[in-house]
Amino acid sequence: MTRVNQAGSPWRSGRSRHRDRGLKREAVVRTAAQAFNARGYHNTSLDDVAAALGVTKPTVYYYVANKEQLLFECFCAGLEPIRTAVREALAAEGPARARLMRVVSDYAAAIASDYGWCMVRAVDHDLGAETAQHVRALKSEIDQGIRQLIRDGITDGSIQHCDPKVASFAIAGALNWIAHWYRDGQPMSAPQVAEAFVGLFDGAMAPRS
Repeated sequence: MTRVNQAGSPWRSGRSRHRDRGLKREAVVRTAAQAFNARGYHNTSLDDVAAALGVTKPTVYYYVANKEQLLFECFCAGLEPIRTAVREALAAEGPARARLMRVVSDYAAAIASDYGWCMVRAVDHDLGAETAQHVRALKSEIDQGIRQLIRDGITDGSIQHCDPKVASFAIAGALNWIAHWYRDGQPMSAPQVAEAFVGLFDGAMAPRS
């Protein structure tokens, strides 16, 4: 497993404990996401996460109660940029197709990030009933936002007539599949992957002349 560079570790001495708590918690979640991606959720222990960070297991427990919570935090960290993109797109002005493509770009980038595996390939039954319900609610929020952008695009003429539900599922399905094949170090960078998907969907949803 890749070990965090100790020179840049938020646990290095001489830094403000209060100032670094957020950085340390983020490091725990991101390192867990990387470990789940590399080894799978069931094959990764909190000992593995602690070892990758160069800290003790009790240190990891200071930030999360258990491995399930850690997986949930990975879900949330990955979904938050997409939720933000959807909210901003719905509030913005201009043709809905252009606003939707900004969401597609941020969605693709999120799936190509360290959190992509946790967002897509970790099945919901790895979470408890309450946390799984929360994850489904967050995903539904994103889906409903995309559908609304599609409806707005049909209304303003920037998107060809289609079924918003089917179109939203098609977009999410294609973007989520990135997590099954994309890895760092491939010829295409994450921004290039996002740009390619924007080009595909932008062309496919444009009105036919």
